[in-house]
Amino acid sequence: MFSTETSCWFIRKVICWRAAASIAWAVLLLPPTTAVFVILSKFSLLHPIQTITECLCLLTSASTIFSFILLGGVIIIVGFLILEYHTVIPTIACSKIALFGQLLHPHQFVNSLAHCLMGIIVGWCCAVTIGFRYETLGYTCTQSEGYPQMCLNEHHLVFLLAGAFVGFSHSLLGVIHNMNYVSFHSIQQYKYLRFKGSLPLVVKCSSAQAFYSVRNFIVLYYFLGYIPRTWICKTLNLHLDSTIHPLDSIAGLLDLSLLYHLWISATFLLFTWYITLLLFRIFVTEVYSFPVQSSFTEDAHQCLPKVLTEKQPMILKFLALKDLALLSQHSPSRRSEVLSLSQPGGHPHNWNAISKECLSLLADLTQRLVAYHETVATNGRAKTMSSGSEKKTSSETSSTEELMSPRPAFLMKTPASVFARSFAGGLQSPLTAPFTPDLDSPFASPALRRLTAPADQGSPWYGTVQSPHIMRRAPKLWSTSTDSQVNGSPEPFPAMAPSPKQESSKPSFLSQFLQNRKEQVKNFLAKRVLIMYLFNKLPEASSQALFADSQAHIWALEGLSYLVQASFSEDQFGVVQTTLPSILCSMLLLQEAVDRHFKLPHASSKPIRSGSSMGDSTYKTLRFALRATLKTAIYRITTTFGDHLNAVQMSAEHRKRLQQFLEYKD
Repeated sequence: MFSTETSCWFIRKVICWRAAASIAWAVLLLPPTTAVFVILSKFSLLHPIQTITECLCLLTSASTIFSFILLGGVIIIVGFLILEYHTVIPTIACSKIALFGQLLHPHQFVNSLAHCLMGIIVGWCCAVTIGFRYETLGYTCTQSEGYPQMCLNEHHLVFLLAGAFVGFSHSLLGVIHNMNYVSFHSIQQYKYLRFKGSLPLVVKCSSAQAFYSVRNFIVLYYFLGYIPRTWICKTLNLHLDSTIHPLDSIAGLLDLSLLYHLWISATFLLFTWYITLLLFRIFVTEVYSFPVQSSFTEDAHQCLPKVLTEKQPMILKFLALKDLALLSQHSPSRRSEVLSLSQPGGHPHNWNAISKECLSLLADLTQRLVAYHETVATNGRAKTMSSGSEKKTSSETSSTEELMSPRPAFLMKTPASVFARSFAGGLQSPLTAPFTPDLDSPFASPALRRLTAPADQGSPWYGTVQSPHIMRRAPKLWSTSTDSQVNGSPEPFPAMAPSPKQESSKPSFLSQFLQNRKEQVKNFLAKRVLIMYLFNKLPEASSQALFADSQAHIWALEGLSYLVQASFSEDQFGVVQTTLPSILCSMLLLQEAVDRHFKLPHASSKPIRSGSSMGDSTYKTLRFALRATLKTAIYRITTTFGDHLNAVQMSAEHRKRLQQFLEYKD
């Protein structure tokens, strides 16, 4: 994850130290947490003074000190795993089969195995700390023959197995609930206040998950408990005490004291791990201030304009964008550095680099939204564009060139051609593009294949577009001709000449036979209920995956809009005015794409937040935050410049849309 050499300075100087600080605080909080666990596990209403005395003696014993050392090692390993597997862009499974693939990934297998081993260690520490009948794995018992022998202490074995089960469950739930996802709070708080405010949630989640984990473990042990018990007895040459009920029976599992101690131990295990996770999130997402420019050449790679262009690690890019949003809003001195000119030369290198990267992010998101909207068109039809569709009017060409100065190739084609290019590898966003349609999937829709398949010469889609209703479905900002929108019908396009290579290439008999058999298998599997359950798309997963990295776009919009707003009075050299048309056109195009997306099914429905899990679910509402931020950013610019925006060069469509914001009608 951290193998990029150009970004090693940030990992070495910032991330590693923050992770180490979070782990150190988690270890320091271990003694008071253990003291609370000991009191709860040994507390007696009939003998309160004796209970306090026993707890004090136990906390100062050698066994407890050794348990502290083991628990501290477990906390360090947990912190290292969190550092290794954390991400700022959540991995969202769009189907059940994709979720199973994540759970069965080799990395996840290693992670689950590590959590099982650590769960066994914590379970042993809890059993030794509680003492009494849980302290040792074997004890001396007397059988019917009259001579003593070593028997298995099944209560101790249950603690070890319960620890392994709780650790394994925690690992699986971490994948399902995206617990490795690290989000950034919009409201800046001190670390202590964040920790204090999140502590009740940690206690609630730990106790609730411990309850369900112990319940599931009891059911599993009731049916399969004899397997590990028999294996342990044969391996360690232990015997079973016939005078005691086995714990894989109803009489053995109805021991309320055992159930209570299992639940307290599981809560203690999860609480220590969740505290480590919470502290890591608090420390890693702390604001980092990047210098805008440096007087030394060797420190140029640490400056904000350079850091924004880095692709890995993503935590570096997100912190840079967050710093940009904050400086553009709260730091006039740093804003002046962004709007300054280079000496010598007098070029706005800082502003050019920052605005270029922000516009590139907005353009990538717009392109993804266009491609996604084309694939989920409800009517299932797609328009095949001819060579004449590559031509634009002069006004639209000029506005597009102004908009996409950082990415000249973008939006020079219609949505269908853009979509086709996205499958050819054109979506190389610096952020992870979560929407990757699989054309080879057995359940890919026919409309998806028709978008990328060449038009048949004999079909009505070849050459000119036959139906005027096809072009009316396209948004105005991506229309191919202004006159066609006015007249209500598209201009006729010249027919595309068939390629000689396409005419000569004909499928062989073997390939045609295999294709037919492939279609038969697809149709057969599509009729199976279980297969469709695994492969069907989840209702909101595709929309959530499309906006999974939108936190970066939110900060880019805030940074650009605040800098443009400040330039009205602070830009002495007019560096922002040169890119103001590109910024406005980019925001308007993205606004149009977002509005189209929210008209799709399940896109505008807000998910239900779950308060019983430590998994951060803020990514589920990022699309709503992006829509609100985008509209606010446009209004921020229009209210600042007002009628001065009428002098900005842009196309008629963009000007018409911008006028709605000027008149507060959007």
